[in-house]
Amino acid sequence: MALFGESDRTGLTPAEEAEPRTPLPVRMVASEEYLPIPQTARQRETEARLYALADGIAPKLGLTRRRFFQTSAGMAAGFAALNGTFGDLFEIGRAEAQTPEAADERAKALSGQFIMDMHTHFLRDDTKLTGFVKMREGVAAQGWNPQLSAAGPQTLESLKFGNYFKEVFLDSDTKIALISSAPSDIPDDWFLTNAQMAKARETVNGQAGSKRMMTHAIITPEAPGWLDALDAAIALKPDSLKGYTVGDNTHKELARYPWRMDSEETYKGYERAVKAGIRNICVHKGLWGRALDTRFPHLAAHARVADIARAAKDWPQLNFIIYHAAYRLDDPDWALAEFHKTGRVDWVTDLAEIPAKHGVTNVYADLGQIFAQTLVAQPALCAAMMGQLVKGLGADHVCWGTDAVWTGSPQWQIEGLRRLEIPEDMRKTHGFAELGPADGPVKNAIFGGNNARLYGLEQAEADAVMADRFAALRSDYLAAGASPSNRRYGYVQRG
Repeated sequence: MALFGESDRTGLTPAEEAEPRTPLPVRMVASEEYLPIPQTARQRETEARLYALADGIAPKLGLTRRRFFQTSAGMAAGFAALNGTFGDLFEIGRAEAQTPEAADERAKALSGQFIMDMHTHFLRDDTKLTGFVKMREGVAAQGWNPQLSAAGPQTLESLKFGNYFKEVFLDSDTKIALISSAPSDIPDDWFLTNAQMAKARETVNGQAGSKRMMTHAIITPEAPGWLDALDAAIALKPDSLKGYTVGDNTHKELARYPWRMDSEETYKGYERAVKAGIRNICVHKGLWGRALDTRFPHLAAHARVADIARAAKDWPQLNFIIYHAAYRLDDPDWALAEFHKTGRVDWVTDLAEIPAKHGVTNVYADLGQIFAQTLVAQPALCAAMMGQLVKGLGADHVCWGTDAVWTGSPQWQIEGLRRLEIPEDMRKTHGFAELGPADGPVKNAIFGGNNARLYGLEQAEADAVMADRFAALRSDYLAAGASPSNRRYGYVQRG
C-alpha cells in the first residue's frame, strides 16, 4: 500500500509523460513522499508569458520553441516570465533572453562556480502510480553511460543512473553530488540500499578520477535491529547519516517506527557515529501538509522541529542538517499572506530561531524542496524563507541541496538562486540582508562553501573535480551543443 490512496491518485500524472519541456517547471512537481498541489492561476500566467516570449524570440533566431527552451536564453526567458507575473525578484539582463550570445556569455562565466549538491536521488525504475520504488537491479548492474547524448528522447527504461548523470553532471553546473535514499518498513521499497549507494559512489568516483559523489547511510532508530544495521552501514564508510523522524515516509499509513532526534535510543546511534568519525546527521523534516495532522496523528509530532534543539545541545560534536529546512508545505500564496501578517513561516521560522533561543551553533538548513517548490509557485515566499534562514542560522549554515532529479536537472534551481534577491521592502521590514550577486560571498557559501566545510573537503579535492574526466566530458558536451531534456520525473496534479 503506497502513500497515495485511491482518492489521492485521482488527477496525478507522471511528470515526464505530461509536463511541457520548459526550462523551469510551470507547476509543482512532487516525489511520492507528498502530494503536489495543482497549477495555480499565477503559474498559468507565468506559463503563458513564457510561451509568448519564446514565440516572439525563437523564430527570429531560427529556433523551434523547444530548442529555444534548451538554451541559456530560454532559461533567462523563464525567469523573465516569473518576474512578469510576480514582480522583479530575479536579476535578468535586458539582452539575455533576446540575445543568445549574451546569455551564453553569462552562463560560461558562472559555469566554474563550485557547487556541492548534497541532496540528490536516482530515478526509480517504475514511474507509474503502481507502487513505490522497486530497484530490480543493483546499482552496479544497472550501468551508466557518461557519453549519454540527447540525440533523441529518453525512454522510461533509460531513466536510471545514466540519465541522472546527464541531468546532474552534464546539464547542470553541479561539481559534487551526494546520493541519498529513503527508508521504508517494506524492505523492497527503499529508494536505494546503503550498500547500493556505497557501490554507486565507488563506481562514479572511479570513473571520474576524483571525489564527485558522496553518500548517506540511512538510519532507522526504533526499528528492530537498527543498531546492527547502523554498524553494517558504518562499515561502508558513508559521508553522513540520514533519517526520517516519521519513520516510513513512503507508507505513512503503515509506519510503525517514528523516532525523535533527542531520544535515548537515537543517542546510541549518535555515539556510534562519533566513534566512527561521522560528523553530519541529516534529518528529513517538514513537507507535511496540514491534512496529514489528522490523517496520521501518530506521526505528526515527529515531523516538527521540537526535537532538534536538545539533540544539538547534547551533541555539539555533531552537525544536524535539517532537510527541506523543515518547511511545512502549505499553499504558497496562503503561506506568504501569513508571513506578511505574522512574520513567520511554519516550522522554517522555528528552525531559524533555534540558535538564538538555545545557544547552539551546530544546526544547519538544507534547502531541498523548500527552494524548488516555492521558487516557481511564490518566489516572494522563497525569498522570505531565505531571508529568515540566513538571518537566524547564518549564511554559513544554509546548505545547497536540490532533491534532484525529481524536478529534473538542478540547473534551473541553480539559476534561481543565482538570480534571486530579497525585495528591498521585505529586507527593511524584517531585517534581512541582501543575498547579493550570483557569485558573491553569500551565494558561494550556500552553493558550495558550507557543504565543503561540513564534509571536510580538502582544497586539492575541490580542485580535482574541476579538471577530471567528467569535466572533460562536459566540456565536449557543451562544445557540441548542449541539449538539456527539460524533463521532470515526479508527479503533477491536474485540475
